[in-house]
Amino acid sequence: MFKKIIALSVAMVAAFTLLTGCDNAKKDNQIIVGVAAGPYGDMFKQAIAPGLAKKGYKVEIREFSDYVQPNLALANKEIDANLFQHLTYLNNFKQARNLDITAIGFVPTAGAGIYSNKITDFSQLKSGDQVTIANDVTNEARALRILQAAGLIKLDPNVDKNNLTPSNIVENPYNLSIVPIEAPQTPRSLDSAVLSVVNGNYAIGAGLDLSKALYTETLDKDHKNVIAIRSESKDTLGKDIIDVLKSPEFSQVIEDKNGIFYTFQKPDYQLF
Repeated sequence: MFKKIIALSVAMVAAFTLLTGCDNAKKDNQIIVGVAAGPYGDMFKQAIAPGLAKKGYKVEIREFSDYVQPNLALANKEIDANLFQHLTYLNNFKQARNLDITAIGFVPTAGAGIYSNKITDFSQLKSGDQVTIANDVTNEARALRILQAAGLIKLDPNVDKNNLTPSNIVENPYNLSIVPIEAPQTPRSLDSAVLSVVNGNYAIGAGLDLSKALYTETLDKDHKNVIAIRSESKDTLGKDIIDVLKSPEFSQVIEDKNGIFYTFQKPDYQLF
C-alpha cells in the first residue's frame, strides 16, 4: 500500500511538472520561424520580430539548407512559421505532400536573376555553354521562363508553364546546355557554369550584387514570397503576423533606402 501511495505521488508530481511546463511554454510564447539561406531571416528579425515582441512573442530563427525541410518542419510542428518560398511553390508542395499549411501574407521579394562570372553580355555566349537552374519542379519551370524572357531559349507554348522542363525547349539558338541542380548550389556553380539562374535569396546569401545580374525577372503575384503557418494557427499567430505586416514599423524597415530590402519587388496586393 505504501509503495502504491509513493507511486501515485510520483505520478502526480510528474503530471504537475508536465502541466506547469506546458503553462510556462505557453506563457513564454516562443515561436520558431524557418528560413532558407539569404535575406528573409534578416527580414523577419528586423521587420517582423520586433512587432511580434510587442505582442509578447519570443522569436527564434532557424535556417534550413534546402526548400523541402522548412515546410515539413512546419507541418510536423517543429517550427511555427516559415518565410522562404513563393506562393506557387507552397501550393504545389502542400498539395503533393497533403500538408495542412497555408500562406497568410506576401512580403517584398528579391527576384531571381541570370548571373555570370564569365561574360558581361549574352552576345558573348558560345555554343554548348552550360547554364545551371534549380532542379525542384516549381523553380525549374520558373528558371526556364526567365531564360525565355531573356531571349535565350523558346519553350513549347502548349506545356503548362508550371511544369516546364528542359525537354520542353523548342528553340535553343545558343545551343545552351541546361543543367538542373539543387537550388542552394546555383550561386556556387558560377565557378564552372557560364550562366546560372539564381533565386534572389540565394543570390544575396552568396554575396552576389543584384544589380550585376544580366537579367532580372519581373515577379508576378504568385512568385512573391509568403509567410506560411499551420492552418490551425491562422486565427492566432496568423492574425498577429498580419497585424505586423500592416504596421508602419514594418514599412519603415522595408522602405529604408540604406537597407537591403528597399529594392525588393513589393506585393501589389495582400492575402488579408
